[in-house]
Amino acid sequence: MTNKIFLILVLIGVPLSVIGSLLHWPSVVMFVVYCLTIIALASFMGRATESLAIVMGPRIGGLLNATFGNAVELIISIFSLKAGLVGIVLASLTGSVLGNLLLVAGLSFFVGGTRYKRQTFNVYDARHNAGLLIFAVIVAFVIPEVFSQNMNDVETMSLSVGISVILIVLYLAALFFKLVTHRGVYQPTEKGAAVGIHEEEEPEWGKGTAIGVLAAATVAVAYVSEKLVHTFSEVGETFGWTELFIGVIIVAIVGNAAEHASAIIMAYKNKMDIAVEIAVGSTLQIAMFVAPVLVLLSLFFPTYMPLVFTWPELISMVTAVFLMIMISNDGETNWFEGLTLMAAYVIMGIGFYLL
Repeated sequence: MTNKIFLILVLIGVPLSVIGSLLHWPSVVMFVVYCLTIIALASFMGRATESLAIVMGPRIGGLLNATFGNAVELIISIFSLKAGLVGIVLASLTGSVLGNLLLVAGLSFFVGGTRYKRQTFNVYDARHNAGLLIFAVIVAFVIPEVFSQNMNDVETMSLSVGISVILIVLYLAALFFKLVTHRGVYQPTEKGAAVGIHEEEEPEWGKGTAIGVLAAATVAVAYVSEKLVHTFSEVGETFGWTELFIGVIIVAIVGNAAEHASAIIMAYKNKMDIAVEIAVGSTLQIAMFVAPVLVLLSLFFPTYMPLVFTWPELISMVTAVFLMIMISNDGETNWFEGLTLMAAYVIMGIGFYLL
């Protein structure tokens, strides 16, 4: 049912995106069309990646998920950088971290918790991810802000580039650790958690079809994203939204919508290992790969993007990381923990709206 809705949205949204931009339809109308089209295209990218992962095995699958997991976010951010909207890019990175850790994980825990009294997931993964979250968000994001207080723009950018390179190297090392050297070392020990490990998964599409869908969806997302970026200023003026709010809430939700839906569906099916991996894994990917790649790419644009967030953005991300670690470190969840995470997201959302 959901797949049919996304197919209809793509078949209507892509032509409307082209026609509307050529005929210069109102920005607010086109903003809605672009957002819905990107969400639908993202679902096709996700399904194509999933099919390729099943066909080509877990190692290649892991790499594909790592590469295309946040492709939509990366594409929107590149066009925003090109347009000189550095504030929106940094805010969207903040929004992705908050959205994944608080909204996606919160909704997953809540929806799963309404069906099951207690849900479990791999506690070793949770502890491994906790350390990486503290490094990626607290060490790598807070340090540039603190040190840049006494630096000029050139020194701040040099620091940002250095940190970005380290983040990318560590992220690749983390993938190597998980997919090669320690693959299968930390398996769930619970009886229930082990159920379904040997189930044979059937890919939705064959290899050729999946590659074709992935390529076509990526090209379409790139086209629509470029058009979407040009509507931000007018939409912001119309609704009274700041750059910060557009980035933190709107762009982040649009960029990750399909992934959000996957995590919630997995939690509903009691596949909490996958739901948590989507929420936390996507956060790590944003912090350790997407953000540093954007810093390095900005060197090729007129406006550079240092890895320096505002204090409200930093404090929100640090709070989200600690709250998620405290809730997930025991390897168990329930609906109330999910509600707590969502409440934190709403409080921060109100704060960013009023800033």
